[in-house]
Amino acid sequence: MGDWNLSVGTLSEAALVRLAEMLDNTCGWRQLASVVNEQPRFRCSESELTSCSLQVLSPTGSPARSLLARLADRSCSLAFLLHCLKRMDHQDAVQYLTATVTEQIRITVQPQSLQASEGSRVVLTCRASGRAGLSYQWFRGKEEILGGTGSAPELVLCPLAPVHQGHYICRVNHGENCIFSDWVKVHIIHSAGSSPGCSSSLFPGAVSGLLVVRQPQSQTVSEGDTLFLECHAEANPPAQYQWLHNMKPMPQHKTRSLRIPCVTTEHRGQYSCRVYNLYHEIWSDTVQVTIGPSSISDASWVEVDHGQAAHPSPARHKTSFYATDKVALLIGNMNYLYHTPLCAPMADVHELTNLLRQLDFKVVSLLDLNWQEMHSAVTEFLLLLDKGVYGLLYFAGHGYENYGNSFMVPIDAPASYTSDHCLCVQNVLHRMQERETGLNIFLLDMCRKRNLNDDVILQPGPLKVTANIVFGYATCVDAEAYEVKRDGLSNGIFISFLKQRVCEDEKITVMLDRVAEDMGRCAITRGRQALELRSNLSERRALTDKIHNSDCPAASSARNLQWTIAHVLPKSRNMQFDCGVKVQLGFAAEFSNIMIIYTRILEKPKEVVSCSAQLTDFSEDLDIDLKKSNQETLVEAGSLLLIKENLPSPEVPSLYTRLRGLQRLKKELAFTVCLHYRYSSMDEDVQERQIVTVGKPLVSKLNLHEPRMPRSSSASSFDLHSVSLLESSSFAEAFGPDLPASETSSIGSASTTWSYYSQTAKESATAGSPQSSRRTNVPEETDSPEFDCDAPQPLATSTSLPHSQVKDTDYKFSNMYNFHSC
Repeated sequence: MGDWNLSVGTLSEAALVRLAEMLDNTCGWRQLASVVNEQPRFRCSESELTSCSLQVLSPTGSPARSLLARLADRSCSLAFLLHCLKRMDHQDAVQYLTATVTEQIRITVQPQSLQASEGSRVVLTCRASGRAGLSYQWFRGKEEILGGTGSAPELVLCPLAPVHQGHYICRVNHGENCIFSDWVKVHIIHSAGSSPGCSSSLFPGAVSGLLVVRQPQSQTVSEGDTLFLECHAEANPPAQYQWLHNMKPMPQHKTRSLRIPCVTTEHRGQYSCRVYNLYHEIWSDTVQVTIGPSSISDASWVEVDHGQAAHPSPARHKTSFYATDKVALLIGNMNYLYHTPLCAPMADVHELTNLLRQLDFKVVSLLDLNWQEMHSAVTEFLLLLDKGVYGLLYFAGHGYENYGNSFMVPIDAPASYTSDHCLCVQNVLHRMQERETGLNIFLLDMCRKRNLNDDVILQPGPLKVTANIVFGYATCVDAEAYEVKRDGLSNGIFISFLKQRVCEDEKITVMLDRVAEDMGRCAITRGRQALELRSNLSERRALTDKIHNSDCPAASSARNLQWTIAHVLPKSRNMQFDCGVKVQLGFAAEFSNIMIIYTRILEKPKEVVSCSAQLTDFSEDLDIDLKKSNQETLVEAGSLLLIKENLPSPEVPSLYTRLRGLQRLKKELAFTVCLHYRYSSMDEDVQERQIVTVGKPLVSKLNLHEPRMPRSSSASSFDLHSVSLLESSSFAEAFGPDLPASETSSIGSASTTWSYYSQTAKESATAGSPQSSRRTNVPEETDSPEFDCDAPQPLATSTSLPHSQVKDTDYKFSNMYNFHSC
């Protein structure tokens, strides 16, 4: 029987390819990606799923093979993969995987390199598991060792002679299947005082030895206490020690005892010890260290009331906090009309979007908003907040701070702007508190210098004492924030460090403190930019807290629908032209207000020697760079985030057009698909045109260009526990065309509209959790369904460079010419 605890990565390439073919042929890879979500560490982000789907554009690409590779990188076991395939009821894949693992050969004991004196006895051991009848072949270099123990699991070299010195490898065979061990080296040493046949009295039969006689033990300690671990080995020559924490060496701990005074949560995790001497190396057991609440906080509370006897109270226990939902609004302003353009907000918003989605945040990501659009976006963001919801606002762009108030500058702010032309962050916080949120987070990646044109001291409304506010400023008061350019992309310094920490399961203030420490260790930022943290958070709340909404599932489902409406893509479609050419028209979202449209030739008659489908005649409301429309690669179309290399392959030619500023779209999006083709018997191109209307995609349905009515806290226009869902925002217009006739006729009736949505919410809650809406549409597939109010469809995401690859790309602060202030 095979070992089902092994990683998916231990399967042979042929087995992985065959398994991927089964999943690709039934579109099962997308279902597998959904099923593995039951284990959070195997959950794929939106960009990772889209990266998998884009594999179809390559002649040899496989979405399923890409997904299996990601599962292997995260150490997904074969047992869990089999469990998921059974849940999918994919019998063919279950049978194939079972047969493959059962017959799989696995090396359980690898040979080890050895150094020994001439004349001693050396044994190289290789053992494998698999079906009965395994055979072994030992090789020294390219030469097979015949006779003796050359065909046994243990290769004995005795007495050791110079001819035995060299590199060895073992091949394990079963029929046509085989596997090779690691290469090892046998080296002969000549030590003084030793003679052939002599051995250590401590370790008979060898000139050296190593044995751990005392293993470290797992333990739980309180914050502030001392952690003590011990590992002791008997060795000849004497052993040396190296302790590791979470697989990373601890340079200061190289003795048999590990002692850490005043531990914090930073010290929790796995510990092990590497023990070695001149000839051997061995590892201790890996132990788990858990850091509990501090001894002080665990102590009983004692009240003393003016001389009366003290009465002990029960000890406080650590509380598990949760959010009723998590919502984030990310705004990046780059292309200012009257101020210096910025480069970093696009990459910063994109990367933070992908990270927050991994933490189950509903994210709205918007680029280049004017004053009205920023006000409307904040209003719509507030409508998604409710009691217990975690709300996060991130802004990257120009900004300033006067008299303790921070101001975000829209792209249409005049040259000498004042608070009248900007958005006050403290006003937004006041409105968030009216929603009784569980956590209010502001991450402001902007300058905080004084604005000499603005002498008005703004007086925001009084703030409540809620002890749940966190401000993370990218820089200090009266200082600037910087961005660094690299290979056409830019990252703000704040995000460059934040993205390394934001997914840590720590109290958010602890996480931001570590970001500040990381920034402080960077030479180029020292003295120029330092993160400032302001917080009154009294509870251990973290961005990683789970979502628990059982108290009001209908409200949660309604909130999910409201967020979903701003992220609906047009469905992919095939267009048939009179000449016999079939064109695929597909859509992908880069941000909530930026969409990519691509055209691809699916079929053409033999007599048509060349053809291309180009897009033209767009609405004047949209921001389109005509010079970059209908490009053969996404990079040429102006999207630096979707992929790293050019797409598509020459065998699958496509044209890409990038639509920006969808929030300014006042009517349904309509354009013309112009087919240019040439017959083999003709010298000139022929054109055919078809007009396409795709409704109002993504955030355009919310009509952010329209003013919002002022709202008071006592009469909030959107209450998830009342009946004002459609009256609160642009939902009446957004959902109008999709509602049944009986419903659209009563948009103005709160009772009628809420009955429709409450029923929808119940059905949505029954069908699955709100997180299910985070799965992505595949813009490349033609069967992507249209949005249906009764069953919210998976959302499209930015088809970007996968986070695992983005994280590996270091933005080094090496060139001061690339160092720009906002």
